[in-house]
Amino acid sequence: MAGTSGRDGDAAHASAHGIGGMWQQPKAVYAVAFACVIAFMGLGLVDPILPAIARQLNATPSQVELLFTSYMAVTGVAMLVTGMVSSWIGPKRTLLAGLAFIILFSALAGASSSIGEIVGFRAGWGLGNALFIATALAVIVGVSTGGVAQAIILYEAALGLGISTGPLLGGLLGGISWKGPFFGVAVLMSLAFIAISFLLPTLPRPDHHTTVLDPIRALRHRGLLTIGLTALCYNFGFFTLLGYAPFPLGLDAHGLGFVFFGWGVLLAITSVFAAPRLQKRFGTVRTLYVMLALIALDLLIMGLAVNSQPALIACVIVAGAFLGVNNTLVTTAVMEVAPVERPVASAAYSFVRFVGGAIAPWLAGKLAEWYSPHIPFYVGAGAVCLSILVLFSGSGLVEQHDRGATTEDIAEGEEVATA
Repeated sequence: MAGTSGRDGDAAHASAHGIGGMWQQPKAVYAVAFACVIAFMGLGLVDPILPAIARQLNATPSQVELLFTSYMAVTGVAMLVTGMVSSWIGPKRTLLAGLAFIILFSALAGASSSIGEIVGFRAGWGLGNALFIATALAVIVGVSTGGVAQAIILYEAALGLGISTGPLLGGLLGGISWKGPFFGVAVLMSLAFIAISFLLPTLPRPDHHTTVLDPIRALRHRGLLTIGLTALCYNFGFFTLLGYAPFPLGLDAHGLGFVFFGWGVLLAITSVFAAPRLQKRFGTVRTLYVMLALIALDLLIMGLAVNSQPALIACVIVAGAFLGVNNTLVTTAVMEVAPVERPVASAAYSFVRFVGGAIAPWLAGKLAEWYSPHIPFYVGAGAVCLSILVLFSGSGLVEQHDRGATTEDIAEGEEVATA
């Protein structure tokens, strides 16, 4: 498979002989996975307090949505430098630097008194997020003893666990004060910083230094660009749901926390157990077509039923099942189809996809202000439909990866799906 290193071959061999396994990983993998749980918990912590921030700081929904826009935009652009930074100072120091930025700027956001200050500090938070997320995925894939497929599933499990528990904790802290979740992120990230410091050994630097241009050059590869643009359009719908849905839901911080907890639980379960089984039976491309179509349909129903709170709650929770499968398959495809080093592939892919995440929340808020609360969901559904067309344009390259899958990869999927 393209871009597979000797280490991955050894990992697959170990897995085939029972040495590796989904839950038999080095301490370094679990240290980074734990930090990933905390990192993604930080994203979900903020979601239940968006309406409260709007009320207490006299801000419009579109102004509050800038918390997502500044965060995602800086995260996406900063992805271009993550590989360069990691190649110069090493993966461990890069992870710690990212966590330090998140701790600092989340605490500053909690101490803010205006929407403008929070938006600015969220941008700094995005810089730390970029340094951490891109490097974390590469480290987990690199040091795992269970092969690429299992490493990515473990990463997605950490993502799902963090996203599912984040809103619940955010709702509890947000019920006390909208500042609570920001300070909560700072405390949790401090725990992650300590875990990485003590449990992750110093990893060797790459043989050569990468540059800011390397991720841009990587996008010349048709397969990587196709997956990246697919994720860009899909993320538009994803963050329309995540960033805008709290407003028409009309719930308090506790209620929003429970709704998005249910959403995150389904996301975590399907990313770990359903995705490998569906990929093995139907292939990556066909499964992605179905999941993207279901996500688009879900957003369409939310637009039609925007005045029905029970319908919106059901649609948000059910969407987690489709998003979990989609996230795992897209991430796996990126790691496999790109003929470049995985940190570079991760940075290039993340740079493209975070653009969709940055635009969607702010635009959703504006569309609701300009037209009606129905329109953001319709536009989100349209963007996800566009992602299906983009994927279709380069589906042959992804299908080549499926046809080239080794028996070890298939065995890994079966082990995880039946665990």
